[in-house]
Amino acid sequence: MTEETASSAAAANIDSIGKKAGRGLRWSLLGNLVTKAGSFVMGLVLARLLTSTDFGIYAIALAATQFVMVMKDLGVMAATVQWRGKLEEMSPTASLLALSSAVGLYAVFWFGAPWFSELAGSTTATPVVRLLTAVILVEALTAVRAAALLRRFEHDKLTKALLAGFAVNALVAITLAMNGAGPYSFAWGQVSAAVVTGVIVFFSAKVPVRLGLNREIAGKLLRFGLPSAVGIGLETVLLNAGYIIVGNIMGTVALGFYLLAFNVSSWVPGLIGTAVRYVSLPSFSRLAEEKGEALSLGVQRSVPLLYAFVLPIAILIGTLAHPLVAVLYGERWDQAAGVLRLLMPLMVVRMLTSIALDILTSQGATKATMWMNVGYGVALFPMVIIGTHLGGIRGAATGHALAALLVALPLAVLALRHSGVRLAPLLPALVRPSVGGVLACGVTWGVSTLFAGTPFLQLLFGGTAGLVTFVSVVVPAAQLKMLSARAGALLPIRSR
Repeated sequence: MTEETASSAAAANIDSIGKKAGRGLRWSLLGNLVTKAGSFVMGLVLARLLTSTDFGIYAIALAATQFVMVMKDLGVMAATVQWRGKLEEMSPTASLLALSSAVGLYAVFWFGAPWFSELAGSTTATPVVRLLTAVILVEALTAVRAAALLRRFEHDKLTKALLAGFAVNALVAITLAMNGAGPYSFAWGQVSAAVVTGVIVFFSAKVPVRLGLNREIAGKLLRFGLPSAVGIGLETVLLNAGYIIVGNIMGTVALGFYLLAFNVSSWVPGLIGTAVRYVSLPSFSRLAEEKGEALSLGVQRSVPLLYAFVLPIAILIGTLAHPLVAVLYGERWDQAAGVLRLLMPLMVVRMLTSIALDILTSQGATKATMWMNVGYGVALFPMVIIGTHLGGIRGAATGHALAALLVALPLAVLALRHSGVRLAPLLPALVRPSVGGVLACGVTWGVSTLFAGTPFLQLLFGGTAGLVTFVSVVVPAAQLKMLSARAGALLPIRSR
């Protein structure tokens, strides 16, 4: 096969997988859009029903839960998606490993909850930690089945299950908050959601209910899954390190403001990043099975698109942080706005390093993901601790962002290059969005200052001006003309 023929075959394979991934991504985005919009509304309601102390206690429980969620199945879910053989042969062993791991991990966190809560600055969080971490028991029962849906690109079924769970979460959480349940409102809402989603996934996946142990399969799963679980677990620890450090040094009131800012900075990673991750691992795994340049070509196509989509959102949120928080949450939460502005670089890096982890995992390079996060952690903890002592919650955000930019991102690039992914061809595609981002930042700031004192108008006119600037710089004129023509064709009123 000639080099040209191989390249054509790789491109055709990318297109085929891209169609399946595109369908899955549409479903994932739809589900995430609905749930994140709903979570946003729910957050507005709960911010008015609960106190910053309630948010701080929940932040401690959330930090524990997010860690155990990625460690619960020993990486079995990722291994199932990436598995090269038949699913039916490995599912009994994978199910047994996931369930055993979750039960053992939950026992550890049940007895360790008082110590963890004290470390984070509030022993009153202990029962909330114990309750919220119980979601891993449900997740373990469905880990292989959820992975089977992702592996088959059946994201529609998974999305419907998640939407049903979210509806229950909102109903339970708001009802409990109105009746004075405090931080338990969050916890019981998420546990209820996990049960509902789990039941639907369990029956939708149509994977036989069997438990068994095949030592050879277990060995393969653990050799792949354990480094993956450790790598993602470290990623989660690093992501939530600010909660523990801020809570320990400054207490739950300051932690409540920090949590609000961090939640807003997680809108895009939560909405877009989660949807992308649902399809990126199976997609890159299928490309990694092909010889030649298929994986590199897929990366070169996907990363610039992700960067161009995320960058303007980060710039607009960062520039308009104070009016954004004032309009959405009220003036009493203004301390969170300064933190939010400093977290925007972290948001962009989170998106890029997350897709790097998926690319490495798809190749089976799970040890690289582990060492990448170890190096990041060595820099992150001292930087956040020093930042918190010097500058409070803003200092913590600064330390987190600097560690991501100066350490996490370079380590991700090095790991991808070492794994054989060619990154140099995508660099020119990043120049135009970067220039557009700088110009959009200046325009947004300039227009928003004209409406100082009126937060809503600052958001409306500053945000619109910045977005128009970015699009006009980044999107080629020919594409804009084509999109304009298509939009005109859809108008209900046409000239006769």
